[in-house]
Amino acid sequence: MGQSKLLLPLKGQPIIRHCIDPLISSVIKDIVVVLRSGDTELIHAVNGLPVHIVFNTISGSDMADSVRTGLSAVDEASTGILISLADQPLVSLDTIKMLVAYHNREPEKILIPQYKKKKGHPVVFPRNLLQDIFDGGILRDIIKKYSGRTGLLPVDDEGIILDIDLPEDYRDIQVKIGDVR
Repeated sequence: MGQSKLLLPLKGQPIIRHCIDPLISSVIKDIVVVLRSGDTELIHAVNGLPVHIVFNTISGSDMADSVRTGLSAVDEASTGILISLADQPLVSLDTIKMLVAYHNREPEKILIPQYKKKKGHPVVFPRNLLQDIFDGGILRDIIKKYSGRTGLLPVDDEGIILDIDLPEDYRDIQVKIGDVR
């Protein structure tokens, strides 16, 4: 992208806020945001929100490293961990509420939202299964290992499959929400 995609504006707010705000509005009590240390602009963008900010200090890290960092800060009483990506600003509050409600009914399942047969994010993991990530694996490995405990949750939310990796993705999302300048 040539710049921090999480700071790009959508409807007057940085993308990262569009990803965090539905979590705050949901019933999730313990929200951990993993940032790179020294990223002062992102820190400023989430400062003051009711979230716990932790820093991934591993140079050249991947998503699994960020998950490990975030997990170390999550309340130990949490039975499930909803892993939400910071470049998916259109995930709806209804989808998050549905994932949490389904987790409350079946807390031992990995829950993956599905839009028109496409799997997306956020994904809910039983906390105890995520401990495997500390053995060097990635989320996909955990899903594969526990495939018998995986549930697909059909949702009417295209936001679960829309992320911003390229300038075209950003423009497409701007058009989709009517934020074209």
